[in-house]
Amino acid sequence: MRETVREHKARPPRAKPRTWRGAELATRLPVARVLVDKGLVHLDRFFDYAVPAAMDEEAQPGVRVRVRFGAGEREGRREGGGLINGFIVERRADSDFTGRLAPLAQVLSPEPVLTPELLQLCRSVADRYAGSLADVVQLAVPPRRARAEKQASPRRPPRPRAPEPGGWSRYPHGPAFLQALTDKSAPRAVWTALPGPRDWADELARAMATTLASGRGALAVLPDGKSAARVDAALTALVGEGQHVLLTADAGPEPRYRRWLAVSRGAVRAVVGTRAAMFAPVRRLGLAAIWEDGDSGHSEERAPQPHAREVLLQRAVTEGAAFLLGAHGCTVEAAQLVESGFARPLAADRDTVRAVMPRVRTAGEGDEGRDPAARSARLPSLAWRSARDALEHGPVLVQVPRRGYVPRLVCERCREPARCAHCSGPLEASGEGTALRCGWCARETPQWRCPMCAGTRLRGSVIGARRTAEELGRAFPSVPVRTSGGEHVLESVPARPALVVATPGAEPVPEGEDGYAAALLLDGWALLGRPDLRAGEEALRRWLGAASLVRPQGEGGSVVLVAEESMRPVQALVRWDPAGHALRELADRAELGFPPVSRMAAVTGPPEAVAALLDSARESGLPQGAQVLGPVPLPVPASGRPRRPGDPPPGQLWERALVRVPQGSGATLAASLKTALAGRLARREGAVPHVRVDPVDIG
Repeated sequence: MRETVREHKARPPRAKPRTWRGAELATRLPVARVLVDKGLVHLDRFFDYAVPAAMDEEAQPGVRVRVRFGAGEREGRREGGGLINGFIVERRADSDFTGRLAPLAQVLSPEPVLTPELLQLCRSVADRYAGSLADVVQLAVPPRRARAEKQASPRRPPRPRAPEPGGWSRYPHGPAFLQALTDKSAPRAVWTALPGPRDWADELARAMATTLASGRGALAVLPDGKSAARVDAALTALVGEGQHVLLTADAGPEPRYRRWLAVSRGAVRAVVGTRAAMFAPVRRLGLAAIWEDGDSGHSEERAPQPHAREVLLQRAVTEGAAFLLGAHGCTVEAAQLVESGFARPLAADRDTVRAVMPRVRTAGEGDEGRDPAARSARLPSLAWRSARDALEHGPVLVQVPRRGYVPRLVCERCREPARCAHCSGPLEASGEGTALRCGWCARETPQWRCPMCAGTRLRGSVIGARRTAEELGRAFPSVPVRTSGGEHVLESVPARPALVVATPGAEPVPEGEDGYAAALLLDGWALLGRPDLRAGEEALRRWLGAASLVRPQGEGGSVVLVAEESMRPVQALVRWDPAGHALRELADRAELGFPPVSRMAAVTGPPEAVAALLDSARESGLPQGAQVLGPVPLPVPASGRPRRPGDPPPGQLWERALVRVPQGSGATLAASLKTALAGRLARREGAVPHVRVDPVDIG
């Protein structure tokens, strides 16, 4: 160990970036056009630098470099300033800059990571979302890990054989879709997957394996690491090791970069990954697939906040690849792709759906009946009886909308929300017997009294997962109770009888071939009652995801949904008709002029900054027919949620305005807002509002 330390100390120091003043320049193409790592829209352009002769061989397009940037720019020269990272995008014989060019300071790596195809994709995404190219490149190219770059990527294995259709035979047009992939065509499909715990992962893997067998690359983007791992395992079982890589944050920075390099170098032609994998540089892309496009995990939180669905659509068009959008449900955007003729529906017939779906029944809130066990568990009698009977045959899933103990409290007498007397924030209970605590300012309220009726008793408007688990444990004392949600998400559960309480999206998969014996979907009104345009669509998506893990009704599988049965999403679940629900939602959006029938952008910030930016956008040319909705005060983010771009700083009043334009005018809308932002930044006119094109939540 001591010898190792001495050897480490004896190593020569790493070379530092030089100024290269007076150095001889490259004789051929002495100018490097560089994208600097400065994500400001008013600096969204390339800068020219001189290439020293000593760097001529390594300073190639796509490599990472260090350049001096800052002070010299204000003086009209390219000298001085601090060192900043960048990418060479082009080598040129001359420059449009009339001053003296500063030389490159250092080539960080000779690895060409920013290919022309990836640069073009990043530019398209930046233009669509009114962002800067540098910000998108940061999302597309992972941070450098020198040790990973020094390692050679494995040799590309021979192409695998095309698999059998497998589960795709259950869909009338499934084998034809696979045949089109075999023929190197570019079919586009919206796939409504049949219910089943694992069937969808195998079917998606078969589509990717078929594409690999045709000699082209495949890319599948999943909403979370859990679902990505399922597709990874299914694809490995079909084609073996070495044909694809898994790109998720769980792998760690260096292994993930090593896998990304294998894709960039062409050693691997298929990628399964989460959101960031939408930019994976797959060579000869033949299939771009996304699963559960309605999941919020597909929406990037870093600027300019692109959505994986739109990025993969762009890649399918520009790279001539097939496109597959799959889910148990159907978003309004997916329905529009079918209605516009861009994609074809890929679904099973009604007889097949009825054969594999569980039996779905509804129960009204408060229908506890006469059974004391049902009352103690706060379950409708139907739900309690279904759970009791199903526990004799296997595990039972219980889906609750919120995690925690009792996330929201109301007066038992008048249903007035319990709020903090100091800041009016919502009061929360962290556990049984603990004092109430404000979710905003964290002050405790040991003795609460309703300001409306003077009542002192509280009830939960939505019961959290931990509280539900406690009550179910008392109602079924001999049955184990497991919870999944928040930071503690279970991957799977044994196929033995148990109660599994999970929040939406955190439902574990039962081991073995069978699914859950039953599922209870509680507090459906809490999902339906959210003040959001997508409330019904999102509720149905969550319910379908949980119900898909239940056995078919022919094997005794049943689902009980606690919600008003007359609601449109509830009826869609009972009939298992997500596509029909999405088409009706799309018709309503068209009548009201809401996305995706129109394009929209949200502008948030201090009131004076929002007003000034909108005025500048009008001057720079908002599209004809643009409508400005608002501005309105921006609500305070929910307690416990991490702060996101566009959230108001603590203690500051922000407003939000929505700009709506007709379909086909989105590019002009993004360009006008980006021009207004760039002007405000360049003139340093105070606070700069946050602009988000195609916001996910518009209230």
